[in-house]
Amino acid sequence: MKTVQVIGAGLAGSEAAYYLAERGIHVKLYEMRPKLMTPAHHTGNFAELVCSNSLRSNTLSNAVGVMKAEMRLLNSLIINTADNHQVPAGGALAVDREGFSEAITKTIKNHPMITVIDQEFTEFNDVPTIIATGPLTSDILLTTLQTLLGESTLYFYDAAAPIIDKESIDLSVCYQKSRYEEDSEGDYLNCAMNETEYNAFYDALIEAECVPIKSFEMKVFEGCMPFETMAKRGKDTLRFGPMKPVGLAKDPSHKPHAVVQLRQDDIRASMYNIVGFQTHLTFSEQKRIVRMIPGLENARIIRYGVMHKNAFINAPKHLNESYQLRSNPKVFIAGQLSGVEGYVESAASGLIAALNMHRLLNEIPMIKLPVESVMGAQADYIANANPKHFQPMNANFGLLPPLEFKHRKNQRKALYASRALEAMEAFIREQ
Repeated sequence: MKTVQVIGAGLAGSEAAYYLAERGIHVKLYEMRPKLMTPAHHTGNFAELVCSNSLRSNTLSNAVGVMKAEMRLLNSLIINTADNHQVPAGGALAVDREGFSEAITKTIKNHPMITVIDQEFTEFNDVPTIIATGPLTSDILLTTLQTLLGESTLYFYDAAAPIIDKESIDLSVCYQKSRYEEDSEGDYLNCAMNETEYNAFYDALIEAECVPIKSFEMKVFEGCMPFETMAKRGKDTLRFGPMKPVGLAKDPSHKPHAVVQLRQDDIRASMYNIVGFQTHLTFSEQKRIVRMIPGLENARIIRYGVMHKNAFINAPKHLNESYQLRSNPKVFIAGQLSGVEGYVESAASGLIAALNMHRLLNEIPMIKLPVESVMGAQADYIANANPKHFQPMNANFGLLPPLEFKHRKNQRKALYASRALEAMEAFIREQ
């Protein structure tokens, strides 16, 4: 029987393991949690979402929405499970965090072709392997990888936002509304501030105490910038970012100076996370600052925000478009460790790695997904970006080849989306 090792049961690892198992490949899935926990995980469940519970836009006007549609065509475990555990989030696909990971765990553990090995993987052998240990890869495995690749890993810092108990939110102050949705209550709870309230909040925030970084240098990925760091870039930075008031007025006469949004975090709507409030503040300071927000004066923080170091390799030096090591064809690296950024992007990389691992085991040449698709464009970026300046990147239409015909600018996203899905459908038919 053909066997593959998948290291790590996060989004990419779970996706890869399921894809291969469904095709009759025996998968040995290594997961060190809960025996050995990371600084950000809270459970031993697979595909645990450690930051936001949102998989971002679900619409075809956004590249990550197109990527999800492509993954549905490939019967993605991650996206199908997310669809089944969706919670209200406007145009985004957000999930019940616990229900989602529990469902993934059950599916993987009950699959007859998957053997779960609950221990840390530390040394490579001759078995075909997909490494999907994520940005929180253990120190021992990172050292092993550094030796394998002949260089030290890159890194950045990531952060999570606090989660609030809904019962502690003052619903007489907060109001339901999604940005620009005038005719419905919307899926977000909004905490509006006037200018005086915002100024007091801002002054307290920039003076608040942070947890010391145990490193002489801190690289922060822009998509997960701590909100206190963002605030120090200028007094109005938050008002043009996570606290943007545009489209969130309670009524025509209401003109908030800034708005803090809360997004449902579980299916029972008992927990809400603070949108865009990833933080590295101390726990006591988080409580103090959060309680300065109108409607959250008595907020109970169920889970505090934390910051943690994330690792990724210099992908263009080491990986091809299949997420396969150029120096060792039996080893693939998927997920955020490969240099992709984001939940959906991580799962997509696991899917591509598994697709090509299956081909490797059957002695079929590796295949590249069409670069007109978002999944294919991401893989192309990973393999061919400038290795001297490589940084993780979310899915975006800028990665796609330009449209080779005249079109209106306001039609461009729709044209990119239709071309991407047509390319993916044609690719699937040819397999």
